[in-house]
Amino acid sequence: MSSLWSYWRNSGGARQKFDTVGGMSTYAVELTRRNPTAPLTAEGAETGTLRVELSWRMRTSDFGRSSDSPLWRRPLEIFKPAEIQGHSQGVATIDFDLACLYELQDGSRGVVQALGGLLGDFTDPPYIKLSGDDRFGTGSGENLYINLDHADQFKRLLVFVYIYDGVPAFDRADAVVTLVSAAGQNIEIGLTDPASGARSCAVALIEPQKGRLVARREVKYVYGFQSEIDRLYGWGMSWGLGKKEGRARA
Repeated sequence: MSSLWSYWRNSGGARQKFDTVGGMSTYAVELTRRNPTAPLTAEGAETGTLRVELSWRMRTSDFGRSSDSPLWRRPLEIFKPAEIQGHSQGVATIDFDLACLYELQDGSRGVVQALGGLLGDFTDPPYIKLSGDDRFGTGSGENLYINLDHADQFKRLLVFVYIYDGVPAFDRADAVVTLVSAAGQNIEIGLTDPASGARSCAVALIEPQKGRLVARREVKYVYGFQSEIDRLYGWGMSWGLGKKEGRARA
């Protein structure tokens, strides 16, 4: 994940980075405003699994805001992982959730998300499965698995992130959504320039173009939840109250 952290240290134009692990070369591409698109599949080679991963960490400048005791009085705190350190101080009370609006070629539309238990299905429509509901942004993260064996069924997919619970503070965390292609290419999209108080962010639009799936960087923030993302992209669905783990959202 070295490329993930390097994104947060550098926020310039699109970059391609190379890492060597066990003698194998892997690379990551970062989508930016100047270079907003990247192919996810080769022409005529739409098989395998596309993994979409959400990871985040609280900014270190926020640590200690909610504590009356300065860090120098608690020296052992520096040995805690950043995510847990932030959470224990009341900073990381943000529940980032990964989700995906889908529209299939047959006209069916829906959403895959933890809210309401709409976790999707990998082998049957919508051929998208959500795994994990991470509260700390740790390495395990949250993942969407998209079945590329049925790529010809996808008309458009919109990957988005919303804050279900806690402070609406995209601006207090560094978040990255990574699209991992079946060929092992990492396409990273940083949730940069967040709007203060925003609850949701449309991250990437995936559509077929000239025989292959292509991802386009969106990174558009809204102050509401899924229904506002829907209106922004014209999905035309009906929305109501949802629950996650026994809690209701007003």
